[in-house]
Formats: sequence, structure tokens, C-alpha cells
Amino acid sequence: MSNILIIKHGSLGDLIQANGAIKDIKNFYSNRKVFLLTTQPYSIFMSECPYLDGVLIDKRLPRWNLFYLNNLKKTLSKYDFSKVFDLQNSSRTKFYKRFIIKKVEWSSTETVLEPGQKKRDFDKDPVLDRLEIQLKKSGIETEFTKNIDLSWTLENISRLVKQYANNEYILVFPFCSSKLKNKKWPYYQELIQKLKQEFKNKYPILIAPGPNEIDEANKLNGKVVLDNNEPINIKKLISLINGAKLIIANDTGPAHIASHLDKKGLVLFGSHTSAEKVSIENFNFKAISVKNLEELTVETVLNEVKIRLN
Repeated sequence: MSNILIIKHGSLGDLIQANGAIKDIKNFYSNRKVFLLTTQPYSIFMSECPYLDGVLIDKRLPRWNLFYLNNLKKTLSKYDFSKVFDLQNSSRTKFYKRFIIKKVEWSSTETVLEPGQKKRDFDKDPVLDRLEIQLKKSGIETEFTKNIDLSWTLENISRLVKQYANNEYILVFPFCSSKLKNKKWPYYQELIQKLKQEFKNKYPILIAPGPNEIDEANKLNGKVVLDNNEPINIKKLISLINGAKLIIANDTGPAHIASHLDKKGLVLFGSHTSAEKVSIENFNFKAISVKNLEELTVETVLNEVKIRLN
């Protein structure tokens, strides 16, 4: 029997948001094997996803690397895919449709456009709305696409929490991709100091850096969470977020995780996009949106924190 392929390269936040759609696809194709094509940083994490039967790695090498592309084509052809769900909807995956995974039924943004509708207009809609439309066009019931279940990602991290905090802690994510520095609010160090003063150290302020963020984290006067002196893995990160009293973050993967775990928290947005478009707000997790993040004051963020903790 033929298999199903889902393409979602990343980032972490994008993969978290795609979890519901992945579950709905697997539920629909319960008698088929469903594989994910993603990138190396997320392969181990997603290989533990119960809605997938396997994970394939795409190195995303330049398209002039014909040797790599030919090998990728050969690898994918071995799995006899009958349908591809392109949840990345990028120029690269559009290229794959034309040259790498041909003669296969394909679901993408472009295949679900209404007559006369332009992709650039469709892409302005909230991301989860777009995923829902894409799956429904293939006849898939979207029970989880906008109701994402991350229970499979949670594990016991009591040892780690005991090392850095009591039962309650505030978790701060002051980082962002080096390519997207416009997402970064510049006043986390001052905010952490104010939080300590305001709550008289009732809530330890934890920071969970990635591999290239440890030095920056050490400068911010919070408690830097490491596991055996290494950054925690994705499942421990999600579990740490799940146990937090409050999360404060830039528009990055941890913010999306906090939102879909329905945690109390704040995500800080500049003009790079909107909270609505990335489907990040809910009853407990709210966005503070400004035109220029440098103009968002510590006092404004602190006041919002106090409202949620008092």
C-alpha cells in the first residue's frame, strides 16, 4: 500500500503549529504509513511523534547541487508516496513538486486556492486557518489542526526543576534567530532585575538557551537551565514551559509552545508580523504588539506580568 509524505522543514515553532495537522492527516490515513520530511535539528524530536511512522531528513543543500538532489529523489522514490502534504509551502518545496516528487497527488497552498485567488492574499490569513483549509480541501476532518495536542512531548523533569527552582518559576526567552533580529526585545536584563525586585525572589527567573545562546543567557542575571552543562533537548524544553508559572518571550518557537500548552504568558511583537497571522494568542497567552520593539518599555511589560500573576 502506498505511503503519505508530509513536508515541514522547520522552524521549531512551525513544527509545533503543524502538530495538529499531522495528527489529523494520520487519523485520516490510519491504514497508511505517514512520513515527515524535515531538517536535521528536528529529526530526533519528531521521530518520537506518535502520529508519524518515520522521519526523513532533508539537508536543504543548494539547488545547484545536483548530486544531492538526485540522491534525495532516489531516496523518496523508494517509499512509493501516493500523496504529499506540503505544509512548508516554500519555493524549495514548489521546486520539489516539479522536479523531485513528480507524478504524485500534491496538497499545498497553491492547490487549494479558489479561482482568481492569489497566493500572496491567501498567505495573509492566520497560519492555522490556512492549514485547516488545506486539509479540508483533501477531505480531511480537522479535529486537531487548530486544537494542538502536545501531550506526547511531555516528560518528567522534576530533577531538573528541583535543581533550578522551587515549584513555581517564571521562564524567559530573550533570544531569536540571528537572521531575524527585528524580533528581539532589547530590555530583558532590566526586566529580570525588576521581576526580582517586584516579587522579592518568590519566582526564580529561568532562562533555557539553545546551543548558541549560552553566553548571552549568562549575561542576563537569570538562572541558566542546562542539563549536564548542555542545552536541554526539545522535549525537556516543552516540559519546562509546561511547568512554568508564566512565560515571557519574543516571537519564537517557545512562545508558540507556550500558547498551545495554554500557559499564562506574554509574547512581544514588533512590526515584523502580527500575532493574529501566526495564530499565537489565546485566553491565557497574550501578545504585546508595538511598531518598534525598542520603544516597548520595561514598565509596560512588567505591568502586564503583574496583572497575570496577581
